[in-house]
Amino acid sequence: MERITVYEMDSLYRDSFRITGFKFGQGEKTMCIVGSLRGNEVQQLYCCSQLVSRLKSLEAKGRIADCCSITVIPSANPYSMNIGKRFWPTDNSDINRMFPGYDLGETTQRIADGLFKKISEYKYGVQFASYHTPGRFSPHVRMMRTGFESVEDAKTFGLPYVVLVDPVPFDSGTLNYNWQIWETRAFSLYTPETSRIDRFSAMRVVNAVTRFLNRIGAVSYHERAGFMSDVIEESHLVSIQTGSSGIFEPATEVEAQVAEGDVIARIIDPYEGNVREEIRASCDGVVFFRHADPLVYADTVVCKLIPIGEFRHEYEPQCACPMPDSQQ
Repeated sequence: MERITVYEMDSLYRDSFRITGFKFGQGEKTMCIVGSLRGNEVQQLYCCSQLVSRLKSLEAKGRIADCCSITVIPSANPYSMNIGKRFWPTDNSDINRMFPGYDLGETTQRIADGLFKKISEYKYGVQFASYHTPGRFSPHVRMMRTGFESVEDAKTFGLPYVVLVDPVPFDSGTLNYNWQIWETRAFSLYTPETSRIDRFSAMRVVNAVTRFLNRIGAVSYHERAGFMSDVIEESHLVSIQTGSSGIFEPATEVEAQVAEGDVIARIIDPYEGNVREEIRASCDGVVFFRHADPLVYADTVVCKLIPIGEFRHEYEPQCACPMPDSQQ
């Protein structure tokens, strides 16, 4: 293992800002794994630490292929992490909206530029990312549909779901999107925690990355086969909202199968204890996401269901191009 400084920037008032990485093996730039880009992504930092430990053990046993190079970057935002602030401390900007970066721009643009120049040439890129909505959900691989996505590769991780997302302009500055545009096969792996540690789900994604590396021949490691991943479209998830506020009492768990009309949660009056509202499933499906906080506001999405008809193992590419008249 080689400990490297991926990017360094001088500071006026304290020690220099450094992004530290850990390099394993030699040869082709095979895979780069990036952890926390935001200061509250402690779970993502932890996932990387466990992966570094795993790869150190494999390297000591001679189980990393001579022709492959693997780099793990546990945190790209140590300043924010040191003070527990999600975004950049001085201007509240988000590094994961600044890629591919600009070396003469604002601070977070310079950080994104310095990092991306070092990691844009890897064949595969993995980001341990945090979910946009706090709650409980099944660990999954998330991919933006850019035209460069590789669903078959995503299924190689062996996680329960591969979620396909149609990018919006807001996503064009993310690491995943730019990795793909620069022809790195990029994947975002999600676990249901951000600021707290969930060892069980962390080890699921560490095992998933090791499984992937084993299957492409970069490491030799005997891991369980994992899941036969279902490919789902994020836009097809059915969101269920509350009609009132109060104490949130869940009646089902993530990955549970429910039928249309089943009670999946209740909203309890916080003063009188009566049931203000029963939240019911609007279709037959499987619970993908569930609200986790004890209190909830009205008009909040508290559950997302995967409709039963959405499940499929095979990916059907979508093409926006019209067919020739002869084929219509």
